[in-house]
Amino acid sequence: MQIPPFALERWFEEVEYDADIMLAESGIRPLDASRFDTDPGSLGYVVPTAGDPEFRAAVGEHHGRSAEETLFTCGTQEANLLAFLALVENHAVVVTPTYGSLTALPGTLADVTEVPLEESDWTLDADAVAEAIRPDTDCVVVNNPNNPTGRYHDEATMRAIYEACADNGTYLLCDEVYRLLAEEPLPPVASFGRYGVSTAGVSKSFGLEGLRFGWLCAAPEVVAAAANWKDYTTIAPPVFGQHVAEQAFERREELLEENRDLAADHRAVVAAFLEERGLAWSESDCGVNAFVEVPEGFAGGESFCRALVEEESVVLAPGEAFGYPDRFRIGYGLPTAELEEGLGRLAAFLDRHR
Repeated sequence: MQIPPFALERWFEEVEYDADIMLAESGIRPLDASRFDTDPGSLGYVVPTAGDPEFRAAVGEHHGRSAEETLFTCGTQEANLLAFLALVENHAVVVTPTYGSLTALPGTLADVTEVPLEESDWTLDADAVAEAIRPDTDCVVVNNPNNPTGRYHDEATMRAIYEACADNGTYLLCDEVYRLLAEEPLPPVASFGRYGVSTAGVSKSFGLEGLRFGWLCAAPEVVAAAANWKDYTTIAPPVFGQHVAEQAFERREELLEENRDLAADHRAVVAAFLEERGLAWSESDCGVNAFVEVPEGFAGGESFCRALVEEESVVLAPGEAFGYPDRFRIGYGLPTAELEEGLGRLAAFLDRHR
């Protein structure tokens, strides 16, 4: 099995460490560790290795599932990997643009059909997804809210896709890592029925990416197959991550309100900045990402982003990493002072290259 290099992560590996401002960060700004009890006691394995049963029950209930239908993982990334290993053998349908692993991982296991969002307004056509489903389609993959566009596909669309999947005996996997940043989060796909699979974690919405803590909620047969694979990956979730994540989940109303307010304020700042400069963008309505057109005078997203980091020490994400060379991704979940500094440097760069 061969997998292509993860273009986005290779770009960050190349430029992020030495740059002053990370203006492509895809999550909300990190919370300070001092806000939590950080002493988990013993640093042994989490037992049972699926995760603490009471905490799994709480997360499962939030997704319309039981503790037995919930598996704790090392971040949402592992949850997605395990889901693909458990589900995909023949064919998958993936809605794009999306986070790179959501196409690359199923693509190493089976044929993949990509269904692009409507580029005029980055909306999802449920009929287009249904038409892409084949008799042997194992899984349909949607990232909602979407990364990199920041668009939140509505409940009617998601339920229409789920019904098309269920009619075909196909699972609908939804990466919902940004879902709780919405003012009114939609019901998780796992709550739709047997064929609904939700993956998420505490990184993007909670600002706790350093915990590397996530989960998968699905039907018993999916969780059992994923747990079987997990015995060969990380065995158990991190004890430290689980200890702090449980506190965050218990305090989620307080923490998420704070994070939603920050995201909304910063979204307005970025919207005004882009509109003032006449740059078309995805008009994100959830999360902390936006997909922006590359200004004239540059060969593509990577050319633009490389010049910016070289001249202003500011990192953006090139659209080539998402299959759209005429775009770049900007992230606005970072601390306010850093966002303002980053936009100021971006403005100076744009003025020089007009």
